[in-house]
Amino acid sequence: MGAFETAIVNLTSKGLFEPLRAYISSGRPYFGICIGMQVLFSSSTESPTAYGLGIIDSPIAQFDNAGKPVPHMGWNHVQLLADSAQDREGETSETGMDEGSTYYFVHSYRASYVPSRNADWGHTTTQYGREIFLATVRKGNVFACQFHPEKSGKAGLKVLKSWLDAPIHSVDGEYLSRPKRLITINEMDGFTKRIIACMDVRANDEGDLVVTKGDQYDVREKEDTTTIQTTTTEIVPEDLPLGNAPASPKRKVRNLGKPVALALRYFESGADEICLLNITSFRNSPLQDQPMLLVVREAASKIFVPLTIGGGVKNTVDPDGTPRSAVEVASAYFRAGADKVSIGSEAVASVERLREHGGVADGTSPIETIARIYGRQAVVVSVDPKKVYVDPSLYNAETGVYDGPYADEIVRGKSALGTQMDKADVDRAWWYQCTIKGGREARPLSVKQLVQGVEVLGAGEILVNSIDRDGTNAGFDLDLIDLVRKSVRIPVVASSGAGNAAHFVDVFERTGVEAALAAGIFHRREVELSDVKKLCHGRGVIVRSG
Repeated sequence: MGAFETAIVNLTSKGLFEPLRAYISSGRPYFGICIGMQVLFSSSTESPTAYGLGIIDSPIAQFDNAGKPVPHMGWNHVQLLADSAQDREGETSETGMDEGSTYYFVHSYRASYVPSRNADWGHTTTQYGREIFLATVRKGNVFACQFHPEKSGKAGLKVLKSWLDAPIHSVDGEYLSRPKRLITINEMDGFTKRIIACMDVRANDEGDLVVTKGDQYDVREKEDTTTIQTTTTEIVPEDLPLGNAPASPKRKVRNLGKPVALALRYFESGADEICLLNITSFRNSPLQDQPMLLVVREAASKIFVPLTIGGGVKNTVDPDGTPRSAVEVASAYFRAGADKVSIGSEAVASVERLREHGGVADGTSPIETIARIYGRQAVVVSVDPKKVYVDPSLYNAETGVYDGPYADEIVRGKSALGTQMDKADVDRAWWYQCTIKGGREARPLSVKQLVQGVEVLGAGEILVNSIDRDGTNAGFDLDLIDLVRKSVRIPVVASSGAGNAAHFVDVFERTGVEAALAAGIFHRREVELSDVKKLCHGRGVIVRSG
């Protein structure tokens, strides 16, 4: 995983560039994954000044944004280039690749399939939007894939096992002589919607890491009001992250299971991705948060779908004065097995600085520094907006005319996508304001301004939470999700409010969002992840099976 320039610069600076090219030319086996495939090519528009190994005389270029978000992030199908059905069956046997399976891709740049230039290397292709690119290349001792087999579930493990059991480098002229079929653009690509299981992880009062879930961000159990007639609302100091309030003798941290065991259950149930958010405050340094790093490492050894990790990914200073950069924190998570890191409140501060400087990025924000090394697809920004109703004196409910701030992004109740919960809002209008610290502090920034700002800074995906909907089970805030989806050209994940399987279908059908996430309803088994996929499939929403 990484950016093209960073990969080439590191290979060169470590004295490995020429030895690697010589190694491949010697006929010894090479298996490249993602950036490991891209460095085989001659160049990449990701970095015009950096040149690849040149093993494949063809360039890498960025996806276009025509009718699709970039990065290409999620599960997609492949087409074997072998012309005959018999040859395709042979390819499946030799390489483990299967046209009926889906594989996990996460990249912004691709090698277009151009028969006149790279047909001899072409092994499988994938269609995304109206573009066809090389999903795998194969020739002699070299096999490489743009997708991540180690994150593609059973289908990906089969590819890895095929490489180990029957080394592909043993195939030479016989493979090259097989005719290739003509690949045409289909009306629809094979890209699937993602169903994500999310876990809020924090230490309980005994110091053990547990999966919890809050009601409007309060993660402690309610007091037994039959015996204690007192308020159940905790007083949380402003400088103390919500969920870490002083323990109440009657209010234990809600424990919904152990992180790794629960993550394994979701993997086996068919989750397309798993998100682990550390909501315990860091009393020292994120790099000293060894329990969470161990959780990630153990989870990655058992779970073969993407892992997104959030919590503490920012520039900090240890109590002893040692500075810690966001890149260091992200790198520790990546080495432990994470695929993406999630940034929250720090992203708001970064966009505020961006706007203060007239929209010109200075290159120092965590989003920019991490994306520069690992690629924008490695950076997720989690946003926490809430409704703010406009001044009634500036809004005419009958005509829908509004004369006030944020006029280009307000939602009008009469034309809103809406849900049952929104009926009281019919004659009102509102915009969505960004918050930090779990919704406790509002910032002078709209959600549209925030998501467009983080896209400029280099974020690869947006996770949209809703302060108003969290824990309500009333359904996703479709108006919020729709606004964000229309405001950016990168993938968007819907979060907060799911209460049944139909809510997932609604958000996919009515907003076009790429992924949807839930937590509590999955933890408590009120809704099974497999049932969500079954309903989506029945309603014509393309999802991954198995």
